[in-house]
Amino acid sequence: MVTKNQIKLVVSLKQKKYRSQHGLFVVEGEKVVNELLEAGIRPFKIFVDNADKVQKFAEAEIVSKKDLKQMSSLTHPNGVLGVFYMIESDVDDPQDWIVVLDAIRDPGNLGTIIRLCDWFGVRHLVCSSDTVDCYNPKVLQATMGSIARVCITYVDLAKYLNKADLPVYGAYMDGESVHSTDLPDKGILIMGNEANGISKEIGSLITEKIAIPQFGSTTTESLNVATATAILLNEIRRR
Repeated sequence: MVTKNQIKLVVSLKQKKYRSQHGLFVVEGEKVVNELLEAGIRPFKIFVDNADKVQKFAEAEIVSKKDLKQMSSLTHPNGVLGVFYMIESDVDDPQDWIVVLDAIRDPGNLGTIIRLCDWFGVRHLVCSSDTVDCYNPKVLQATMGSIARVCITYVDLAKYLNKADLPVYGAYMDGESVHSTDLPDKGILIMGNEANGISKEIGSLITEKIAIPQFGSTTTESLNVATATAILLNEIRRR
């Protein structure tokens, strides 16, 4: 039987400071919990709302629907909630492209970009310290389990880029068309903040500005950052 202290702990993990304090994060849904387990991410507790689901998860604990709803971040909990230890990750010697995010604030955008990195085989995602937390519940829902296969690191971007021994490409509205850019086998792709783009400090460290050409006649301010990331990663892999 789940205790009040366990419920209190899980509820507290909705806040970043408590996730950092305990080194734990929460995911919901049978598929996502399964993907993390299959990837070897260590579980702390798995809660399910009926006996049938216990058979699918070793050492799962049955809780009432009422208790699960109290722990859940979802309006309609889906019956499986996993608490996992945070994933240790580091940027090792890069043998491929790395995606770098400069102050991405929207959880849905970050979650989608993590999923895109997984899709395009980009192993490393480097985030500025002011990018939204990758263990935010909304981010985790958007990743659909891809967080288990992408190494995510939070760093001081200026220091990181100054030490990087790779060409650095930044996504801009007024850059050179990615279609005519000679892209190397490995490099760094920087995507900027949803409202302001890449900051001036980080922009000064970029080797080359690249852009996605516009073909429509209607003037639009910009592409969503996750959409732009998808297009640029497709171009990188297409080469």
